[in-house]
Amino acid sequence: MSGAWMAGASLAAAVIMAAIPAARAGGGGKLTLTSPDIAEGKTIAAAQVFNGFGCSGGNISPALSWSNAPAGTKSFALLMHDPDAPTGSGWWHWVVYNIPPGVSSLPAGAGDPKKSLLPAGTIQGRTDFGTAGYGGPCPPPGKPHRYYLRLYALKVAKLEVPADSTAALIGFNVNAASLEKAELMGLYGR
Repeated sequence: MSGAWMAGASLAAAVIMAAIPAARAGGGGKLTLTSPDIAEGKTIAAAQVFNGFGCSGGNISPALSWSNAPAGTKSFALLMHDPDAPTGSGWWHWVVYNIPPGVSSLPAGAGDPKKSLLPAGTIQGRTDFGTAGYGGPCPPPGKPHRYYLRLYALKVAKLEVPADSTAALIGFNVNAASLEKAELMGLYGR
């Protein structure tokens, strides 16, 4: 093979390799979700626990941050679900969607609709508590439940769902538009 061909092939390979990290909005890697309030696989603190149904927590949504959104991300959605709830379908604790693509964190307490801490245009859907906003863990006494916080990078700028949509319908639409997801799981029992 000629030296010119080898040099050209090496240059092409270098250009391709350099473009791979640039293809991700967050600078490369897998979408990640972290929280100073909830540690992976650990017990959720009283501050995040629901205040009602026999629980006496602070009902403060956790602070969350994320990085490495995939290329093409046009919005984010965040869903908090307890698959262990004795309902047959689990329990939806927090449903947030139409989070703008430039946002990479939510402060503690953002799930309280009265505080107006969510970015403009972001919508909180109705949870299984019957209202919009964060509703913390409060399982029946017994074995601890798993609480999954899942952040989805979406290929659509907005989910077009009716304002009174169930969490399941929103979840269906989130999954249909998902480019990638990251999750964080905490435990809580009483």
